[in-house]
Amino acid sequence: MEEQLKNRILELRGKLTGDMFQDMDVRDEIHNLEMKLQGVKPMDSHFDCVGCGS
Repeated sequence: MEEQLKNRILELRGKLTGDMFQDMDVRDEIHNLEMKLQGVKPMDSHFDCVGCGS
């Protein structure tokens, strides 16, 4: 599972364009995956991040 998350993060980072507005959804997904990888929230939580609102 951890390896899959890391691979997905790398894949998403490859899609970043440098345009903040165009990259917003991709960056949000990267952020959520990194939180799961770091154990910041439960893996199956429908609440992503109370602190930052993601």
